[in-house]
Amino acid sequence: MITISAFEWVPDFARGQVRDLRPRWALEEAGIPYRTRLLAQGEQNKPEYRALQPFGQVPIFEEDGFALFETGAIVLHIAERSEALLPKEPQARARATQWVVAALNSIEPFLMQVALIDLFYKDEEWAKLRRPGAVEFARGRLKGLAAALGDKPYLDGDRFTVGDLMMSSVLRILPDLTREHANLSAYVERCTARPAFQRALTAQLGDFKQAA
Repeated sequence: MITISAFEWVPDFARGQVRDLRPRWALEEAGIPYRTRLLAQGEQNKPEYRALQPFGQVPIFEEDGFALFETGAIVLHIAERSEALLPKEPQARARATQWVVAALNSIEPFLMQVALIDLFYKDEEWAKLRRPGAVEFARGRLKGLAAALGDKPYLDGDRFTVGDLMMSSVLRILPDLTREHANLSAYVERCTARPAFQRALTAQLGDFKQAA
């Protein structure tokens, strides 16, 4: 049985955003059962956990003595098992992987800069000076993404792939900026309306309620 590590508590603003949601979603799309390993506060800093996740983050994927960290690596590992996430045709597989990497490298860091300023540093003078530039850069990245998506339902056309799973997860970080592009807003709604996403989200929120 696959085990995904997750926090048993996070602040309200983070619920529904913690990154264990991504492998949960991938597993739901692939129809693969899993269970969660809920971490109490501080447990992520214990040596036995750090031996598996050197940065003390979630999630970790564990199965039969094999452990993997980083959501991109985990989701791609899951996708290898399911044509629902990763097409068999080599070039289509490469394009799906391309969009996973783009989500994590070309979009997420710049959305997270703005999100961190707004959540943790908005009253700091340096943050007030930095925010306009961070927002403008994020907008530039979203403009490029919106152009690449165009009027297609998904990034590679008519078919949902692991690239869409990761990209739509990332776009949920700053919905206000995403909504500046009608096609990106509709894209996120389309992806997150999928039953597999709804099951994953319900499971994550349910774990928080159970641990409360």
